[in-house]
Amino acid sequence: MATLKLEIVTPEGKTFEGEVDQVHLPGAEGEMDVLPMHQVEVAELTAGELRITQKGQIVVIAIGEGFAEITGDSVAVLTDGAVNEKDIDEKKVEEAVKRAEDLLKSNTLEGEELEATQASLARSLAQINVKRRRKG
Repeated sequence: MATLKLEIVTPEGKTFEGEVDQVHLPGAEGEMDVLPMHQVEVAELTAGELRITQKGQIVVIAIGEGFAEITGDSVAVLTDGAVNEKDIDEKKVEEAVKRAEDLLKSNTLEGEELEATQASLARSLAQINVKRRRKG
């Protein structure tokens, strides 16, 4: 069976690299499944759930915003954050959401500070959604 080479890269470094059967991406224009021999494209990604099917097993990763470069035999994901579902600490993420929401409500942020806080909130919400969806 044909596979795809998947790489997930964040500012901290490479968080995943391997051969996979399928990748499910949270695209800005809608969710998308990528299989071997997929058409070549670059897709904008939103914070959400990235699912990897690898040898019959599903791995779920919460990602932040970014881009995916897709070729017929590979997918390169560049994102501002990626956390494996099993590594998400729901309590810590809930605290991060509260801090970000409080900062945004204060209306004191602007420019890069505002954008960074909004991105942090989106990543945290994606992690909570992934964790809760997998629990239920």
